[in-house]
This record gives sequence, structure tokens and C-alpha cells, in this order.
Amino acid sequence: MSTLLIKGGTVVSATGRTDADVPVDGERIVAVLAPGSTLLGHDLASSVDTVIDASGKYVIPGGIDAHTHMELPFGGTQASDTFETGTTAAAWGGTTSIIDFAVQKYGEAVETGLAARHDKAGGNCAIDYGFHQIIGGVDEQSLKAMETLVDEGISSYKLFMAYPGVFYSDDAQILKAMQKAAELGLMTMMHAENGPAIDVLAEQLYNRGKTGPYFHGIARARQMEEEATHRAIMLADLTDAPLYVVHVSAKQAVAQLAAARDRGKNVFGETCPQYLYLSLEEQLGAGGKDGFEGAKWVCSTPLRSREEGHRGRHVAGAAHQRPADGLDRPLPLLHEGPEGARGR
Repeated sequence: MSTLLIKGGTVVSATGRTDADVPVDGERIVAVLAPGSTLLGHDLASSVDTVIDASGKYVIPGGIDAHTHMELPFGGTQASDTFETGTTAAAWGGTTSIIDFAVQKYGEAVETGLAARHDKAGGNCAIDYGFHQIIGGVDEQSLKAMETLVDEGISSYKLFMAYPGVFYSDDAQILKAMQKAAELGLMTMMHAENGPAIDVLAEQLYNRGKTGPYFHGIARARQMEEEATHRAIMLADLTDAPLYVVHVSAKQAVAQLAAARDRGKNVFGETCPQYLYLSLEEQLGAGGKDGFEGAKWVCSTPLRSREEGHRGRHVAGAAHQRPADGLDRPLPLLHEGPEGARGR
């Protein structure tokens, strides 16, 4: 493998920024050293194959996008990015690894969904990739299959408290899955919205003729997210399972996560760029309550009003140090593109 030295730049890391030289052997960063350091026993610039002068520039580690949906089938359509186009765009933006989702549907084996995603991704990715596993039907077969995820290098799986008839898991199913997750050291990712209640609200709006894209967010009221987030936290607390709530949009849900972390619970949350930059007011301004132009702003969880959203707030903003969970959790297995699914 070739060797490389990035010298003279300002290295930006999770702890700050500092002037440093970065030697690289193949794809591995060897060290982050003071400029001109001979700590490795020799003058690096004269012993590597290539030297990149990064003077006046920032040197930033490759990003990891931990929640992507390439070619995800849903609602009779699929995500517009393929593994090829999505990971190429990611590489141009400095993201060098993604974690996408393998999908198990109702009546389908977990292994079947995982194999299908490997077939789509293998040989088509410009960067490294790994998978979370969506468990779309929690039963004895899928609970047993969760044990094989560890061997596949998959350390996280996703459940849905929304979408009855598609991915929905009730509280009893979530409890069983979290018990298995705690046993195996898996992270539970959760789409936290009260799906059955949302369906009632959506039907009532439909019957009143309120069918514009704007009403998508009205049916998915912030109370539905706040309540489900709290319920997921309580089930995780009961089972001692780590919890990661995805695409948090309501500040009341943020408060639930922050309060749990303040109590030392092993709970995390993520948000998405649309919730930080857009609001229900923008959607309303684009298409009114009935205009289809507002469909461009439809997402789930939905956009919130400026009053209900969490713009500018860190999702775990009130948290202290991450609590140790004591679990021997495996690292996700990443695969290298474009050669295909090759273990790292």
C-alpha cells in the first residue's frame, strides 16, 4: 500500500483543532503528530510516497453518516438515490462511511432482507458502508434471527411505533425485542410516533376533506411524538436496553431525551437537517393548506411550527457524560466499495 503525509494543516477533531501532521499508510491514519515531529523515528516527509501540503487548510476526518436510505422501498416508491449516486455524492462532501438499513417486512425472514440489501450495495458504493437492521415484524423467528446480526457485524436494529400494517410494533413486541437486544448488546433505534392514534387523526381529517400535504403534519401532532418517545424510554429503562431515537423533530421529545440522560439513562437522539432549517410555516407559505406544492415539505416525523420545533437545540443538550452501559457491543461491520462486500 502507498504511504502519504498530510502536513502543515489544521487538524479538526472532536476535541478541538490543532496544527498537526497526519501520516497515512494505505487507508489507515498512523498518527496525528506535532508539525515536523520525528516521534516515529525518521523524517516522515522523506520516507513517504506522497506529501500533501495542507498549509492554510483544515484537515477533517471522513464523516460517518449513520442514517441513510439508498433505494429504500416505501409506500409504493423508493428513495431517489441509488447506492452508487448516493455514496458518490457523499464522497464529494467528505463523508467516507454510511450506515444504511436492511429491511425485514411482515412475513419475510430477517436474513432475506439483509441479503437483498447486500445485493444492492455490493460493488456499487464509492465509500465504505454498513447496515442497521429494520425489524418489521417482531415474532419468535425474527427474535431468533437477531442473534445472527452480531455475527454479521450489525450492532443496531430499528423498530417503528408508527405505520400499522407496514412496520409497526406494539409495546409487547418492543418489550421482547429490547429484552433480546439487552442480552445481545444491540442498540435499539426507534421511530417514535404513536401510529394507531395518528391513523385515527388522519382518518378524521380525511373525512372532513382536509387532505392537503399540510395536514400530514397536523395528523402527526407533536403530542404523538412526545408520548411515544417517553414510552420508548420507559421500555428501554425496564429492559436495560440502550435506546437511540431517530429523526427527533419536536422540542417536547427533546426534553424527554434530555431528562432521561440527566437521570443517567443510556438514551440518545438524532435529528435531521430539515428540522433545523424548515418549519410548518414554510410549508404553509409554499402551498397553503390545500396546495400540493407543500408536498415538498412532507416528512415523518413532520416539520413542526417554530414554536414546537427544536431549531438550534442539541438533541441531547441537557445531558452530561455518556453513561457506560457495560455491554460488550460489537462494532458495525463496514464493507468497502467499489469492490463489493468485503469485511473490514
